[in-house]
Amino acid sequence: MLPRNLIGARGGYWVGALLAFILSAGIVVPAAAVPSFARQTGMTCASCHTVFPELTPFGREFKLNGYVLDNIKQITGISTDDRSTLSLNSVPPLSVMVQISYTHTGSALPDSAVSGALAKDGDVLFPQQVSIFYAGKIADDFGAFMQLTYDGAEDHFGLDNTDIRYARHFNFGPGGDADQHHLIIGATLNNGPTVQDVWNTTAAWGFPYSGSSTAPTPLTSPKLGAGAGGLGQTAAGLGVYAWLDSRLYAELSLYAPSLPGGAHPLDSTQAGVIHGVSPYWRVAYESRWDSNSLSVGLYGIDAKLNPGHGLPLAGPTDDFRDTAADAQYQFIGESHSFTALATYINEKESLYASYASGLAANSSDTLDSFQLSGEYYYQRRLGAALGYFSVNGSADSLLYAPAAVGGSVTNRPDSRGEVVELNYLPWLNAKLQLQYTVYSKFNGGKSDYDGAGRNASNNDTLYVLLWLAY
Repeated sequence: MLPRNLIGARGGYWVGALLAFILSAGIVVPAAAVPSFARQTGMTCASCHTVFPELTPFGREFKLNGYVLDNIKQITGISTDDRSTLSLNSVPPLSVMVQISYTHTGSALPDSAVSGALAKDGDVLFPQQVSIFYAGKIADDFGAFMQLTYDGAEDHFGLDNTDIRYARHFNFGPGGDADQHHLIIGATLNNGPTVQDVWNTTAAWGFPYSGSSTAPTPLTSPKLGAGAGGLGQTAAGLGVYAWLDSRLYAELSLYAPSLPGGAHPLDSTQAGVIHGVSPYWRVAYESRWDSNSLSVGLYGIDAKLNPGHGLPLAGPTDDFRDTAADAQYQFIGESHSFTALATYINEKESLYASYASGLAANSSDTLDSFQLSGEYYYQRRLGAALGYFSVNGSADSLLYAPAAVGGSVTNRPDSRGEVVELNYLPWLNAKLQLQYTVYSKFNGGKSDYDGAGRNASNNDTLYVLLWLAY
């Protein structure tokens, strides 16, 4: 449902923003080539993606096979015993992505230094993000997706979503090839739970695929969620997986702490540091017929964390058990494509360390999140999407205390809202996006949710994005 303030007194603003969005579609500089996976395979982006980063069934197979499918001249080496010692793409598998964005919130945020003053209302980030990718084959059966990103809001470089994997293919069973079972066994080294996932229901690659880096967001999320409480890019994981007959997927990974940009070795100045190793598991089943595919799955993690915040990284831990269910449906036709995504995460929190040290009011809490979205594209050029999200959890007066903008006067993390998107792709590697996020509840309330007079609707966010990949 579109927010009410799209009409009325602010109508002129919205008409102007929409016209600027439409007119800008005609002045995008054409990209001369497509990214490195397309160069390596000789296939267009549409082979692996409906619209980046959402994968098609073929794209899922490409990733699970280790990013190694190639149709480009290789530089090869062979030992005296006929063993391959080198297999390099003749063109380095490098790509660049640029994001330029504009953000406007329903009400200006407080000035960070002057009490009672307001910050500038509307941010242009040029860039919001610049990423350099090494994405492609390294050797036979061995490939990588590695992303180094400059963050315009934080003004620093860092390693973004990264997945390095090795995969082998096996056939077994009686009869000829058509009657045999086909099995991929692989290993993945990555920097956060769900980075290795091939469905778009999980945090690393889930909807919405881009968003403002300057607008307020809910104060927490489950550890397997995409928000402030998640483990994304704070852990290093090594796992093994199996993919049977392009239908059944199973994975087990172990994660250890890895906090880029923090103190090293890790110490009490950090927060939420994994203690020991945390097991992550994933099972999924996918069915494909005609132009359709449907997947259903379960996944979860058991994570023991030292709270930090000035406390030594030793002794009691906070224990988090996330259990999630997800489903994805895709229809990919000649002119029309449609995707529906649904994810539910339940988190049980045993806050032994935080409760004992006075960081939490309860010894145990719960947190639940739910996301549902649908996307439609015509000829992979014009698209629209609608998403719903909610987070609900236990009241905790210390974890969720009142504070301007980011706090909760009700001591609850509950938030919910909708995301509306319009997308235009003049080329497969260029996207213009108009996104609006509307909140019906934010950090536990609708009116004066933070105790400082801010309402949930004040965080409604207009986000305009130019996304280029080369």
